[in-house]
Amino acid sequence: MAEGSRRRVPDGGPAAPRPQVRRPAPGTHEAARLGMVIGALGVVFGDLGTSPLYTLQTLFSPDDPHPVPVSARNVYGVLSLVFWSVTIIVSVTYVLLAMRADNDGEGGIMALITLLRQGKAKRGRRAVVVLAALGIFGASLFFGDSMITPAISVLSAVEGLKVVEPSLNDAVVPITAAIIVLLFLVQRRGTAAVGRVFGPVMILWFTVIGACGVGGIIDHPSILRALSPTYAVGFLCGHFGTAFFALAAVVLAVTGAEALYADMGHFGRRSITRAWLFLVFPACILNYFGQGALILDNPHHISSPFFLLVPGWGRLPMVLLATVATVIASQAVITGAYSLASQAAQLGYLPRLRIAHTSESTIGQIYVPFINWLLMVSVLTLIFAFRSSTALASAYGMAVTGTITITTLLFFSVAHGRWGTPVWLLAAGGTLLLTFDLLLVAANLTKLVHGGWLPLLIGILAFTVMSTWQRGRHMVTAQRAQREGSLREFVDDLRNREAPVLQVPGTAVFLNRDKHTTPLAMRANVEHNHVRHDHVVILSIQTEPVPRIPDGERVVVDDLGYTDDGIIHVTARYGYMETPDVPGTLALIDPARTEGKLDIDEASYFLSKIELRRGKSPTMRAWRKRLFVATSHITADAADHFGLPRDRTVIMGSNIEV
Repeated sequence: MAEGSRRRVPDGGPAAPRPQVRRPAPGTHEAARLGMVIGALGVVFGDLGTSPLYTLQTLFSPDDPHPVPVSARNVYGVLSLVFWSVTIIVSVTYVLLAMRADNDGEGGIMALITLLRQGKAKRGRRAVVVLAALGIFGASLFFGDSMITPAISVLSAVEGLKVVEPSLNDAVVPITAAIIVLLFLVQRRGTAAVGRVFGPVMILWFTVIGACGVGGIIDHPSILRALSPTYAVGFLCGHFGTAFFALAAVVLAVTGAEALYADMGHFGRRSITRAWLFLVFPACILNYFGQGALILDNPHHISSPFFLLVPGWGRLPMVLLATVATVIASQAVITGAYSLASQAAQLGYLPRLRIAHTSESTIGQIYVPFINWLLMVSVLTLIFAFRSSTALASAYGMAVTGTITITTLLFFSVAHGRWGTPVWLLAAGGTLLLTFDLLLVAANLTKLVHGGWLPLLIGILAFTVMSTWQRGRHMVTAQRAQREGSLREFVDDLRNREAPVLQVPGTAVFLNRDKHTTPLAMRANVEHNHVRHDHVVILSIQTEPVPRIPDGERVVVDDLGYTDDGIIHVTARYGYMETPDVPGTLALIDPARTEGKLDIDEASYFLSKIELRRGKSPTMRAWRKRLFVATSHITADAADHFGLPRDRTVIMGSNIEV
């Protein structure tokens, strides 16, 4: 069981008696597990499951900068490389290893970063900072992946129209663009309703592509010999020049592997593992080998082996099914970008973003408007700039290999620092996996001039924005603390001053960063307006490095030294995947702790708004200051973010120079 999921008792009280658990009816568990597996198939495996559309096509395509010449030895070698790459990266790195490192059930690079932060006392601050920065860069690369995946996936599916009717070649790009626009326009409605059909559609998809692969293998059964690693090793050693360049396209077979780990919190490790081992992995490998058999028998069929593997009567239906499957793959990675941006904002790497929850039953289904429109513009730009899936493939691999390598490195660091795994064991496993990962990275570096620069540029830009925001935020926080002054001293002064401040009826809630400083809005009310409310709640939002906090552990109340002055401090604790709800949180407070009844329904809420100005202090370079100030403009409205009632919210401003 994960550390964050153990049973806790709030406020140090005695453990409550365990409730009587009603045993579920026979078969209920199995039905629930099956439902989770089907759900995982619909959300997690869209990207991985559509990789057969373009992987072998890219490897042997004459349009690729380094195509693999078609020969029996090369086809066997490439298929063996694909099989063992998928086995090592997906089955071993992610399913067997990385998915064991969860943060209260959640996975992904952000989860690894929080695990590293929790163990910083054992590892050292400097090491944690370096590893966390590396993790943030990996998360930045995922944003590039989120832009390229919808473009390459939908393009590769619509390109099947050229096989059905060559005259439709010029219609591929406009049709793809229309599908992408429609996909992003419906994001605001949420995926709850559509999600229920994702699983069955992907079951159909994997069944069909597996069956097509079997058909190709039956015509050339000797192709199964490529399952032996000797063909991959022989290809690498005997034709290293060709094989090395081929690795840059082989990595396309593992695109989407990060989704297995990132979506673990929604479906659980067991459901994802079962879906992978019993359906997705066999179906994809069968299809790859079927395409390989087709290429061996018909070397001129390398332009679109996936669709040519399908009988003529079934190609148009396959184009339609492939389009739906790639839309599902795109949906999964878009949702992943929303989640990543939300978690980054909660951890202080991005400004507060406007987030809408699109499902009442599934907290992970969110919509982030700024990220949505940024992705849509970026994806459309890629489609019109590259115009084919083969051209985009050169850009795709860099983001994937970078994310995989960083995930592997962070996992071994967590395994050593958190679990105490012996160094010799980590060295043996880490050397093997990281050597293979770095070989893939090196191969993709050869594609830099052919598009590989794109995800690196996106990753560097995203990393620069996030690191600049984090640094600027710390600077602003320090300056703000000086202006606010000590909260304890302010409360003492308020109580002991000779001329008492006028008290007005009602409840005032002041949102503040912590319990140590005085809210600027409260200080202005007392010093300039000379009034305070009968009941004052100073509320601080604290984001914990866990996904969610139970309601019983949500609030911590401090009377600030006096139990009769009507002023209290409340710390509201949230997980990094939760959206704060201030009125709902205040309703959780025990009335005995509030020094009088709080009128939540009529309370006034006060926010201290900070306006940033570029100053002359040498704290950051001028361009980073401009970037920090510009990034602050996308900050979501605080009243909306914290769920405050508009008609009872007062905003008071102050200027700070950076």
